This record gives sequence, structure tokens and C-alpha cells, in this order.
Amino acid sequence: MPPLSEPLRKLGFLTIGLFDRENPRAGHESTLELIELGERLGFDSAWLRHRHLQYGISSPVAVLAAASQRTRRIDLGTAVIPLGWENPLRLAEDLATVDLLSGGRLNPGVSVGPPTHYDQVRQALYPDTGDAEDFGYGRVRRLLDFVAGEKASDQSGTEGFEVFSERVEPYAPGLIRRMWYGGASTRSTVWAAENGMNLLTSSVVKAEGDPSKEGTFDFAAIQAEQIRAFRAAHPEGARARVSQGLVVIPTDSATAEQRARYEAYAARRLPRTAAPQGPGRLLFAPDLVGPSAQIAERLYAHAGFREVDEVAFALPFTFGAEDYVQILTDIATSLGPVLGWRPGGST
Repeated sequence: MPPLSEPLRKLGFLTIGLFDRENPRAGHESTLELIELGERLGFDSAWLRHRHLQYGISSPVAVLAAASQRTRRIDLGTAVIPLGWENPLRLAEDLATVDLLSGGRLNPGVSVGPPTHYDQVRQALYPDTGDAEDFGYGRVRRLLDFVAGEKASDQSGTEGFEVFSERVEPYAPGLIRRMWYGGASTRSTVWAAENGMNLLTSSVVKAEGDPSKEGTFDFAAIQAEQIRAFRAAHPEGARARVSQGLVVIPTDSATAEQRARYEAYAARRLPRTAAPQGPGRLLFAPDLVGPSAQIAERLYAHAGFREVDEVAFALPFTFGAEDYVQILTDIATSLGPVLGWRPGGST
């Protein structure tokens, strides 16, 4: 979105769907209610994040199937499904099924790499094939081929009383154009572009550059460069879709207690934004907290934001339901309009 006069076209939000170990249904129900609220407020999309063997949604595709029956317009996405935990053929079946149930509103986002804490879960997840599993881009390519209707079996036609298909069924027309890749490096974003995917970029990027010049890393500049590299390699060029997912917490209607808690949350997380973190050299963006007008100024000054016209702002993972209602309401009624967005925006 280079000129400041261009409006934000699509506004979405992302949540993790926390729940209590002893009462998991309540947390899942709260997440569904949040998606329903998002639709009422006019959001264009709602996204769920995966959490395996934790107290966040482990099966977002199943939850989105439920959400598809409680909403009519809002797009439903995953940001992202880590494919190291999945069988691409089986996942393609689930994605197509939910896309059909939703009327073509599913936007699956995926990523690659071995499962988190793989040594601890390998025996449970892949007891016989743990050392042979491909956790690279080939796993994504298999999923894309199955979603596109490419051949999955040498068997087709009638056998006795049963009829078999050579492709994954059901087939969901149009779903292949709504496949997203969650990328944090130039290498991954270029691969996604070359394979015709859309790009999800978040509040995390890889610090690419000279490690001896730690003080020179600029999150926004790195993210903007990755987005430009993605579009340069994509068949659709400048029209290729990119969604940005920063943590954004407007406080327009927040109580004094909420504002103090939000500011303390952001302050605790701020030190990790000063330099690349861990062996993966991950660079984190600061959380944006404050009145909508102030947040809008910071976004317009953000090089990554200036490259996009759609966002999926991430909700903080540890807040309560009443906080999420306030934050979503302020995003839709205060921040979105300041950024030029209108409810239920263009398709």
C-alpha cells in the first residue's frame, strides 16, 4: 500500500483459542463466539493458530468447520498449520470438505519444518518413519497438488459396488487459489511465490544480513524486502496477495485497568525485539498498543505495512474474552476506519 491515501482493503484477526485443561469446551466455544463477533463487526477474515500438545486449538480445521455453520460471510483461515504434523493427502480431504461446507471461504495457511520438540514427540507421531519423513517444501508441494485435484491413486472406476476416484475427494474448486504460506525468510517467501501461493507474514522474520552488525537490523525493512521479493517471483506480480499479522491492541474503549495490563504485556515482550533471538535468528516486531490514531501513525510509518492492503492483526494469547471483545470492537470501529477500511470490504 505505497501511497498513504490507499485504503486498507481487507481486515482480519488471528487468535490461538486458549482453553482450560479441565474444561476445554468452554475455550473452544469462546473462540467460535469470537468469530461470530468478528463477522458482526464486519471483519473480512478470522484466522486460527495451531497449538499441539498445549492448551490452544490443536485442530483449527475442525473448529473452522463448526464456524462455517455459524457464519455466512467472513473468510476462515489457519495461520498456520505446521505440516510436519500432517499427512498431506488426509489434510487435503479435510480442507476441501470444510471449504465446501463454508461455501468457498476457507483460507488454509501452512508452514514447513519438523514438529516442535520433535525428539520428544517422534515416537508418538512417526514411530516407524521418523527418520525418513520429509519436512521440507516437498511436503507443501504434495498438499498443493492434492488440493488442485492432481492424481493421488492409480485406482479409479467401479470395483464391485464401490466407486473410486483417482483424485482427493471431495474436490473444492477455487481452494488452490486460497492456499497461503507462512514465511519468515526470503528463501521461503520466494519458494511460496514460485509455487503460486499467497503470503502470510507476521510479527516474526528471520534476521537476514551480517550477524556482526546486530544493531542495524530493522524488522520493518526486512519484512518489506521479503514482500517485494515475493511479488517479484510470483506469477501475479504486484497483484499477489500478502497479509500482514502484527500484534495490535487499540485502547480507545479500554478501561484504565485494561490499558495498564496491555501496556505491561507489551513492555514485558519488548526486550526480545532488540536483537535476533535463538539459533534461528528470529527478529520480533514490537506490539502496537495505544489509541487507534496513534497506532495508525505507527503503521503508516512501518515499511512492511506500506507494502500490503490486507492484514490479520494477532490478538495477544493470554487475555480474557472480555478483552478480546474490546480489542476487536476497537479495531473494527476505530482503527479500521482510520486506515481507510470499511466493514465487509471488497472481495
